[in-house]
Amino acid sequence: MASTTLAITDALREYLVRETVDEPAVLARLRDETATQPRANMQISPEQGQFMTLLMDILGARRVLEIGTFTGYSAACMALAMGPDGTIVTCDIEEETTSIARRYWHEAGVESQIDLRLGPAVESLEAMVSEGLSGSFDFVFVDADKKSYSSYYELGFELARPRGVIGVDNALWDGRVADPEESDEDTEGVRAVTRRIFSDDRVLASLVTIGDGLILARKR
Repeated sequence: MASTTLAITDALREYLVRETVDEPAVLARLRDETATQPRANMQISPEQGQFMTLLMDILGARRVLEIGTFTGYSAACMALAMGPDGTIVTCDIEEETTSIARRYWHEAGVESQIDLRLGPAVESLEAMVSEGLSGSFDFVFVDADKKSYSSYYELGFELARPRGVIGVDNALWDGRVADPEESDEDTEGVRAVTRRIFSDDRVLASLVTIGDGLILARKR
């Protein structure tokens, strides 16, 4: 037993990935290409991808909503985990990075399962509510601009089914959330949604210290 969360050193993380991650070759290639992008640090880690694969199986997920596509790694992980009867709606505003996602989704054989909606995410989510999709998603994954996290959480809550799960990524924000000197709008956005979730009696929540921190909130 340990009385605190163990700090992950570079050596320990190398061990973790080497010994515990079973990553399809197509996803490894996607990670390699993403590493050449200007904002490569936006991609989730392979160990988090594997965790989300397990989460899809635990939830028996068949309908997923993703807010923030980037180059498509997390969507591919979840689509492969759900199998051909699973579907993902993913929202992003960037044509360039999502074009990379489309190539790898095609290569992975999951392109037909993924509905990419380009445009401001709040508008896309509000349109889904108007389409009658409230309460229909098993899992909602929030991983987009941090200043809008609270809006994404509330709309994601509306669209999640009862007992569905909302995942909010980058909850530790590279440690900046704990630094009182940091007060930019993204850091404040992460702090605000964290306070909102952990004071929300509509959900049961925990922060998992994987990757850059992942909050999981189950809708009661």
